[in-house]
Amino acid sequence: MSRPLQLTIQLKWYLLTGSLFLVSIFGLQACNKQGVGEANAQTQQANPTPDGIPRLANGKPDFSGIWQSTSGADYDLEPHNHREDAPPGAGVVEGKYLPYLPEALEQKKKNFAERKKLDPALKGYTLGVPRGIYYPAPFQIFQREKDLFIVHQFGHSVRTIFTNNTGHPKDPYDWWLGDSRGTWEGDTLVVDARHFNDKTWFDSAGNYHSDALQVLERWTFLDRNTIEYQATITDEKVFSRPWTLSVILHRHREKDFQLIEDYRFTLEYDEFYPPRPSGN
Repeated sequence: MSRPLQLTIQLKWYLLTGSLFLVSIFGLQACNKQGVGEANAQTQQANPTPDGIPRLANGKPDFSGIWQSTSGADYDLEPHNHREDAPPGAGVVEGKYLPYLPEALEQKKKNFAERKKLDPALKGYTLGVPRGIYYPAPFQIFQREKDLFIVHQFGHSVRTIFTNNTGHPKDPYDWWLGDSRGTWEGDTLVVDARHFNDKTWFDSAGNYHSDALQVLERWTFLDRNTIEYQATITDEKVFSRPWTLSVILHRHREKDFQLIEDYRFTLEYDEFYPPRPSGN
């Protein structure tokens, strides 16, 4: 291929991807503004409550907002010392350590040894459940009476939690984010998520699961700006018994805070787009 032709093809590619990038940004900003407005409208319709917890018109807690964990759980769910790619941490698992089956533990050790090459997050893949909740990036919840949408800043994965008394599909595929069905236990949202593939990890230390993964989540307000998030993991192919993790989620209250474009597959072209004013 001649040099001029190659440059022409590259230029067309940069213009195309740059345009898609800007469309995505504007679309995400519009989604943020529209979603926040809808969430505020729903909350305003609800009756005031003595506990200060925001609620929908039907009285159920309203989790709408932008949330983030500061737990550091994504470095390693288990207790660990300082290492080159992670600060020390006490872990977030009840009982401290994951109950791996012997063969699965050997695979986890291999994952850890090759984590800088194998971690799906480093490839920009969807983080999965529950990792997307405690990964160190914000996510936004849009809530209606019949469902919740969780929009992750990382890769802009969108997860739907149905709260309309419907069950899991009888003939499902295996999905990156599974299939999530929520019910209420008082003010706690209980979510049964299943039908996952095996392509995500729990953290950057190589803790992993199979396609038999099932996650039972519990979302509970501690106050209007703080959520306790618990996830009980069941995977008979990898673990000898179910185990539970727990983290705290904090509401972002900074002025004009919003999700920002974070598509990892574009990194090698970052110097070429988005278009910048001349001289910058």
